[in-house]
Amino acid sequence: MPKAKTHLFKPKEIALAELAKALGHPARIAILKTLSRRNECICGEIVDSLPLAQATVSQHVKELKSVGLISGEVEGPKSCYCINWGQIEELQEFMQDLIGQLKSNRDRCC
Repeated sequence: MPKAKTHLFKPKEIALAELAKALGHPARIAILKTLSRRNECICGEIVDSLPLAQATVSQHVKELKSVGLISGEVEGPKSCYCINWGQIEELQEFMQDLIGQLKSNRDRCC
């Protein structure tokens, strides 16, 4: 199996790719929207807002948490989550930079 060559890329490119991968499922986007609508830490209601099994939602939450888009704490038998706005703002900056770079070259293509 070939080794990943991510070390050959810039840290910002790697970070953006990891964030984009975490956003690569509609359930994860729905989770972020649910958290933003409440604008507070949510405990069990994430599962209630999605048409997915609790275990599936937990996996999606784990992916979002692993890249820092959400943060959470385990309080006894329940876990509470909220949006990590600092990471959301970093994602926005990465995307704006990427789109700006892409647009700056758009007149060079057929």
